[in-house]
Amino acid sequence: MDVTDESGAVRLRLDIAYDGAAFSGWARQPGLRTVQGALETALATVFTRWGAPPLLTVAGRTDAGVHATGQVAHVDLTTSQWEALAAKRSPLDGLVRRLNGIAAPDGDVVVTRASVAPEGFDARFSPLWRRYSYRIADADAPRDPRRRGHTVWHPARLDPEAMERGALRLLGLHDFATFCKPREGATTIRTLQEFRWDREPDGVLVARLQADAFCHSMVRAMVGATIAVGEGRFGAERLEELRVARARTSEFKVAPAKGLTLTEVGYPADEDLAERASQTRARRSEDEPGAGTVGG
Repeated sequence: MDVTDESGAVRLRLDIAYDGAAFSGWARQPGLRTVQGALETALATVFTRWGAPPLLTVAGRTDAGVHATGQVAHVDLTTSQWEALAAKRSPLDGLVRRLNGIAAPDGDVVVTRASVAPEGFDARFSPLWRRYSYRIADADAPRDPRRRGHTVWHPARLDPEAMERGALRLLGLHDFATFCKPREGATTIRTLQEFRWDREPDGVLVARLQADAFCHSMVRAMVGATIAVGEGRFGAERLEELRVARARTSEFKVAPAKGLTLTEVGYPADEDLAERASQTRARRSEDEPGAGTVGG
């Protein structure tokens, strides 16, 4: 089957999970261990005999300490790289095994699946939404040491109903400058499609958030703001006031990174991928010159 484009390149989609504790975030940084760095080093090793090392494009660059179970990236292989891979038995499964063995033998980053991307697919520009979860064990929840790496232990009792009321005040299309770490030239306008709090059967409080995209530190800031509501430091209506003010504030703390996990990235039907990517590129070039999608 011919899966090459007009240039002879083949785009692969990689589905990825990782424990963020040992990584300085997604994006490659000199002298630091990052998820992108580990995976691109593995790709360079796999394709060392076939030209320039392939580079990854990711759906959402997570911050240091943030985890993922549903991260998505794409990689473009040259004709020679694809031919070398395709010549092997079970080429995509074999690629997954090799990448995982090289990038993280201890398993703190795992490529869960590799597939030939549909025409028009772009991991960064094609998504309709990104989804995150955040876990907190408050005074009413048990302290499970097995989950301490991705659950924040909070010493006070929290009111999840009040936190839910606060979260509802943030839904919709807004300027979220109050909750975003500023980046020069980057917009802070986002559509927050879902934000709810539930107490799980084990007693742990879990937030679930979904938006078209998240700007830098937005999720953890909004979680921290609703924690302040849950502690009774201010009411739910204060979150709307803070959002409308569009200014960073010391009234709440940004929640720790370790409670946050990127759980899923949503894409349109295959026939709509190219159009969605084109629309997103146009909007980003106008609103965010040079900026990528950042979550956490």
